[in-house]
Amino acid sequence: MSGAVFEVTPGMRRLCATVLGMQAIVVALVTPVAITVNDVSVPVALTVGLGLAVLCVVVVGMLKRPAAYIAGTVLEVLTIATGFLVPVMFFLGVIFAALWITAIFVARRVEGTTKR
Repeated sequence: MSGAVFEVTPGMRRLCATVLGMQAIVVALVTPVAITVNDVSVPVALTVGLGLAVLCVVVVGMLKRPAAYIAGTVLEVLTIATGFLVPVMFFLGVIFAALWITAIFVARRVEGTTKR
């Protein structure tokens, strides 16, 4: 750990980038579903769906910094909240949040084991 409270490892970055990349695709695809199936207004659907997708990509670019993992966690909460527009997103958001948490802890455990 070298004195750091939260050390970012290469494996953690890779796994978290994968989760956020897939999440960006899913939340972008929420936009047409919200508009056509759930009758959400176009500006709201575009802002939420595409806005979250862009934020996911931006956070992927910041994953070398520990603060990006806080931002990623906030994105997970926001993704769950999109369930208010498209109810299935409550379920998918929880799945992505579980993958996010798993990516962080599994990478830390695996890389901690390989350092010994």
